[in-house]
Amino acid sequence: MEKRIDKAENVGMGIGSNVKAAPLKRQDGADEQYLALKQIENHPLNIFALENEAISEALRELRAAMESRENLITALDKARELSIHYAEKGDLLYPLLKLKYHFVGPTDIMWTVDDEIRDEMKALSNSAKDFPSLIEDSTWNERLDVVVTKAEDMLYKEENIIFPLCAKNFSEEEWADIARDFDDYKPCLIGKRPLWEKATPKKNVKDLPQTGDMIDLPSGQLTPYQLDAMLNTIPIELTFVDENDVNRYFNDGDDMKLFKRPLTALDREVYTCHPPKFEPMVRSIIADFKAGNRDCIDIWSSRDNQPVLIKYMAVRDKKHNYVGTLECVQPMGFAEKHFSH
Repeated sequence: MEKRIDKAENVGMGIGSNVKAAPLKRQDGADEQYLALKQIENHPLNIFALENEAISEALRELRAAMESRENLITALDKARELSIHYAEKGDLLYPLLKLKYHFVGPTDIMWTVDDEIRDEMKALSNSAKDFPSLIEDSTWNERLDVVVTKAEDMLYKEENIIFPLCAKNFSEEEWADIARDFDDYKPCLIGKRPLWEKATPKKNVKDLPQTGDMIDLPSGQLTPYQLDAMLNTIPIELTFVDENDVNRYFNDGDDMKLFKRPLTALDREVYTCHPPKFEPMVRSIIADFKAGNRDCIDIWSSRDNQPVLIKYMAVRDKKHNYVGTLECVQPMGFAEKHFSH
């Protein structure tokens, strides 16, 4: 493994190297601001730092497995969890740094390297699972060594470049928004963290005033024209039944529907839209949804010589209150054709 150590020494900043690069020191106070923010419990930079510690440990375990040749793929797959951390950076940090604060070079370069590391680790893992003998192949091992060194290098660059840049430039309001969105991601090699106490609260649609021509939603705004066009573009037949079992909506794309839905069916009980032999099944499904016994039911059928998936889903709000039932009808012939080639 001397060859690996030489490579890491040339990089000068990997975990596996003997020669460590000196931490970058700036005169603008960015390092001190990063140090202060990452000490704040559950602040986004606190979580990023904790994830980096966990990634660092996973890479050390992978280096040990590369030396011992034991549990190598297991260690590699654990290290691949860093893709979650990279997704968090890519969604929450890089765009803000690039678009608002104009740090284009660091973000574009590091974002590209993140993708290269993630894709190469996945390719190495998948190829070794398909052909186990590859773990003894010199080229495969050289590729693994290179990508692990890149991942180690990325830890250094985050701690000494990206995170201090963010600490120096982002406002507390921006950190509060990032904390709100951070909560939607699966933790990367650490336990789930509580929401930072200063995180921006998520919006509740009931608290949003509906004024003017826009429909205000917790995750954005749409005009009725845009919403109608968007729903009619979805290649799935959608029907919504409210909490009182009344048909309230169906989309109406231009393509021929597998199941016709006359406008006269709106504002009447959903049970009146089904043949008597199916009514008990529909009542049972909705009753289970209301009771919280089930959230989704799939029914496979056939129509026009192709398989059709009919999916019934309980619609619940953020507090898990039952709002209604959504029926989704999707022709699956396209999938059959795709996998037949």
